[in-house]
Amino acid sequence: MKYRPPPGAVAALALLLGINLFNYIDRQILAAVEPEIRATFFAPTDENAMAKTGALGMLFLITYMLAAPALGWLADRFSRWIIVGTAVLFWSLATGATGLATSFAMLVIFRVLVGVGEGGYGPTAPTILADLFPVERRARIMAYFCAAIPVGSALGYVLGGAVTTHLTWRAAFYILTVPGLLLGLICFFQRDPRGLGSGGKVRKRARREDYGKLLRTRSYGYNMVAQTAMTFAAGGMGFWMAEYLNSRGQPPGARIIFGGIVVVAGLLSTLAGGWIADRIRSRYAAADFLVSGIGMLIAVPIFIVMLFTPFPLAWVFMFAAVFLLFLNTGPSNAAIANVSLPNMRERAFALNIFIIHLFGDVAAYPIIGYIGGHTNMTVAFFVVSIMILIGGLAWIGGMKYLPSDYANVDHVMSGTMTSA
Repeated sequence: MKYRPPPGAVAALALLLGINLFNYIDRQILAAVEPEIRATFFAPTDENAMAKTGALGMLFLITYMLAAPALGWLADRFSRWIIVGTAVLFWSLATGATGLATSFAMLVIFRVLVGVGEGGYGPTAPTILADLFPVERRARIMAYFCAAIPVGSALGYVLGGAVTTHLTWRAAFYILTVPGLLLGLICFFQRDPRGLGSGGKVRKRARREDYGKLLRTRSYGYNMVAQTAMTFAAGGMGFWMAEYLNSRGQPPGARIIFGGIVVVAGLLSTLAGGWIADRIRSRYAAADFLVSGIGMLIAVPIFIVMLFTPFPLAWVFMFAAVFLLFLNTGPSNAAIANVSLPNMRERAFALNIFIIHLFGDVAAYPIIGYIGGHTNMTVAFFVVSIMILIGGLAWIGGMKYLPSDYANVDHVMSGTMTSA
């Protein structure tokens, strides 16, 4: 029988995909215009300027990861669409205000407010999709949703590069405000599918013992370690790519080339990773981790070769590395939904967000900036290759636990579903 998604499922996916797209455009446009921001607020002789602008991204992510659990708690008690819509409106206004900053302190405040808004969206959107689509399709659905990550990140670089070429870095933030406000308003007209992920019954709220079960789920822990390493690598590379290209003698227009690579390679890879994982699931119960881990491990030597290859040939290796780096996006996020009970999904994603950003890109921004400022960007990016290796090994190591953790959730869902 041909699968038919429930009413409103495709529209919800399209809306959340659109929001996620602007979410990542906003994140990476800051990285794309980082050299111009640095030139505006710091003297050329300040050797700590890169560490300071790196801290700007770090503070945004600290706020984001702290806001996510709190707003995830609210999403467990109120309409998730209201939480998402309010969050999108809030961060869109804060994004526009970023362009108005007349001091570095003001810039910090506005980026912190953006982090608060995004904290209401991050842990909530995937749980809506998990309630709308079954397990056997979640890797693909999460891949569609997460396709906004490479595309949005790349568009952030493209838009930032184009705007700074013809206008100023401030205009880049103004441009993002209106689309975000429109998408936020549409959320208030959506219906929360809460309960569909529990067989149509009302979900019980999470209890203390449910948190204990989640933290004892070994595949969840391995997934967090791997995603943390991936977030360090991808976040650090994305934020400092503009400076890396500058250090290798590439003109500002090279940021647009990098953006194009991330769009094509990242999009194709994200969609392929979800499709492959769902296709081989019947043969490999740990397909989500297998696809994720293999992609990361193959990416390591390719990324290292890219660091020592002259341009323009280096773009070829960069394309391959980005493709392999994004294979895990759909499968790894589907694994979070699949090993957590419906009443714990918001918390599972919120805790994951907290951990992967605390030890991932929050750490990556200043660490890579410090290393790059005191040595060179090639040495700094070599740290990225180490984190890619750690991520791949963690996913491979978690493969032996994933099938039993999936089975445990299926057993609870089929045998103990009750109304609140």
